[in-house]
Amino acid sequence: MTKARSFLDVSDLTVPELGTVLALGERPVEVLGRPLAGSGVALIFDKPSARTRQSMEIAVAQLGGHPVYTRGDEIGFDTRESVEDIARIMDGYHAILAARVFSHAIVERLAAAASVPVVNMLSDWSHPLQALADALTMQQCLGDLSGKTVAYVGDYNNVARSLAEVAAMLDMHVRLGCPPGFDPDDAELERIDMLGAASVELAPRPDEAVRDAHAVHTDTWVSMGQENDKDARRRAFEGFTVDSRMMELADPSAVFMHCLPAYRGFEVTADVIDGPQSVVFQQGHNRLHASRGLLAFLAGVREGAGR
Repeated sequence: MTKARSFLDVSDLTVPELGTVLALGERPVEVLGRPLAGSGVALIFDKPSARTRQSMEIAVAQLGGHPVYTRGDEIGFDTRESVEDIARIMDGYHAILAARVFSHAIVERLAAAASVPVVNMLSDWSHPLQALADALTMQQCLGDLSGKTVAYVGDYNNVARSLAEVAAMLDMHVRLGCPPGFDPDDAELERIDMLGAASVELAPRPDEAVRDAHAVHTDTWVSMGQENDKDARRRAFEGFTVDSRMMELADPSAVFMHCLPAYRGFEVTADVIDGPQSVVFQQGHNRLHASRGLLAFLAGVREGAGR
């Protein structure tokens, strides 16, 4: 069985391939053609989502394919059927399998068993589709990202990890402002640095992370599945709210970014996320364009021409 190329993490791409995917994301739909015409794309949601379902379904349709939305309880990973059996049966129906899961091991097992590309729509380890949209948005707002600084404030979670990967691969300075216990270890910092970052820095205080940064990112302090830890997490992140005072420390042309959903008054104040520096809805809309670029790439499109 010939193994197809999967996309489980941003670093599954080379730097030139990342550039190609982002360029394809900027291409008009009619230029990309219909590389998925006559093909199905499985969209498996073990973990539900609004933006991911909407953007992926439309992206598949725009490329001529037929998206098939499937809830996790309809297939039952390792309860009704093994992950491997699901992968092998579905790759007989679809050109691409995409899954949004709680455990990263699930997408790894899907990719190992399937003969078609597998796309990680989110796992507990990474959120690479979000990172592609983040990079696309930063390029649109800031131009060439080489040498620019991206700051992330909050929990070093799946969103932060993928953001750090894509920023490193685009030669950015990466600054992470995370409270103790929610920060990356030295091995993780070294891994990000080796992806090509201009520099990688762990800042103990969020003010230090955002100083002179060109893009300031944050995310919810309490992700889906962490609700029981809500009070403890809010105490741990006291002082990490991105507010107007913190944004004043960033570069004057800095943009504020958040993958959404956002909780105003916790990880970010309303005047920031709803203010003139915020590009969160442009960022959210880019989930569609970045996903379309990736799917076109996996379907064999290069430099904007249909295959």
